Amino acid sequence: MGGTVAGGLFVAQRAVANETSATAPTAAGRFAHQHAGPVPARAGVAPLTVAPFQVRMPIPPIAAPVRQSTTCDEYEVEVRRAQVEVVPGLTTDVLTYGGGLVGPTIRGRTGRPVKVTFRNSLDVPTNVHLHGAHVAAADDGHPMDLIQPGAARVYHYPNSQRGTTLWYHDHAHGLEAEHVYYGLHGFYLIDDPAEQQLRLPTGNHDVPIMLKDVKLDDTGALVYDIPAERTTVLANGKPTPFFPVSARKYRFRLLNASNEGMYTLSIDKGKLWQIGTDGGLLPAPVARPAVTFGSAERVDVVIDFTGLPSGSSVILRDADKGPVLRFDVGWTAPDTSRVPARLRALPMLPQATVERDVRMRFDFTGDPVGLINDKAYDPNRVDFTIKRGSTEIWTIHNDDTEFGLLHTFHMHLAQFRVLSRTGAPMTPDDAGDKDTVVVPAGTSVRVQATFDGYLGRYAYHCHFLEHSSIGMMAQMEIVP
Repeated sequence: MGGTVAGGLFVAQRAVANETSATAPTAAGRFAHQHAGPVPARAGVAPLTVAPFQVRMPIPPIAAPVRQSTTCDEYEVEVRRAQVEVVPGLTTDVLTYGGGLVGPTIRGRTGRPVKVTFRNSLDVPTNVHLHGAHVAAADDGHPMDLIQPGAARVYHYPNSQRGTTLWYHDHAHGLEAEHVYYGLHGFYLIDDPAEQQLRLPTGNHDVPIMLKDVKLDDTGALVYDIPAERTTVLANGKPTPFFPVSARKYRFRLLNASNEGMYTLSIDKGKLWQIGTDGGLLPAPVARPAVTFGSAERVDVVIDFTGLPSGSSVILRDADKGPVLRFDVGWTAPDTSRVPARLRALPMLPQATVERDVRMRFDFTGDPVGLINDKAYDPNRVDFTIKRGSTEIWTIHNDDTEFGLLHTFHMHLAQFRVLSRTGAPMTPDDAGDKDTVVVPAGTSVRVQATFDGYLGRYAYHCHFLEHSSIGMMAQMEIVP
């Protein structure tokens, strides 16, 4: 692979996957290629320091169907450039679904299909991947299956899954890292009528929160530069905001939408239970002092502010980045919600009939290239051929040990279960049905998945998007 790749500026670091480490080496090379962002890339500018708790965290708008029938809800979303106010008083150019830095939230329902028409008003190709969804190959947002400028595409989502928190984002190969960085992401929630009797917090007390690391310059522009310099944390598109709450229980659906990186979040008062992960609810709530999740992972929590006095505040804090959000307790409100002792049983795991190894690493002999099983991504190559309906165990290895590089692994089509780890202990963060998992350097993780329902080609890759965009991605084909 040469020094140019279709996409945006990527500053390749030999510690690119562990940029938050104080010992991370400096930049070792550069991919300078076609810029796809809304403003010219500006490497080397100093990051803007933003005072915390100056703005209120917004809640992404709920998309309204443009048509409804007895069998389907239909939505339309325009992919376009826009100007938004990230920092008070400054204007930021972004790429958007529908005009906001966080796209509209689409709320589906288990068993009721949804169709979404995405219209591309950008001057570059795009596509849309519904991350964590069980969908046909034609609707998965394959990295080479593009929506050209001026065109539109209809994606069909059957919502055959149980209730869960998904998200949609750009997945056009070579463009995905920059497109997602500049704003092409939004929530997709599947509500499950079977869970209504649990009486978890709902309505205004069920709040999705998208967290992402960015770098802003002194004009308020987003800077696509070295990931280690993305030191501003946005919560639903605002830097370290506040959010008013009443003294009761809230459900917060946390998404790590950073291109690459980790969060370890805790609160300084109140009670926190984890109730779900990528694939939906856990069997039972787990009281947690902190939750850790990597790029593209979701953590579903309930925080109980009951008993906290009006005027008090609760800080949601990351172990490395510091405060990311302040909850301001303002009033007491009736609360009939609960955190039940039992949530949702996990399905039994079928007997696995195939075992495979997936090895992720970089090749630094020239310009950095991401590899899976020693091969860079080739959309014309099928890496694994899988029989539909089969259950397999994959062992995911992170072989980037020289510089301690972190990766997250994401599998399209199928949710999986983490079985074990080698070189690192399992934690409650591995529980439940997953579609993305953190794999530290020099370790491996065994996962089990069943590939049912659909035929065709699907991707699997590192979900540090600067890694997948330069080759750390492969392809499986599901066959009869």
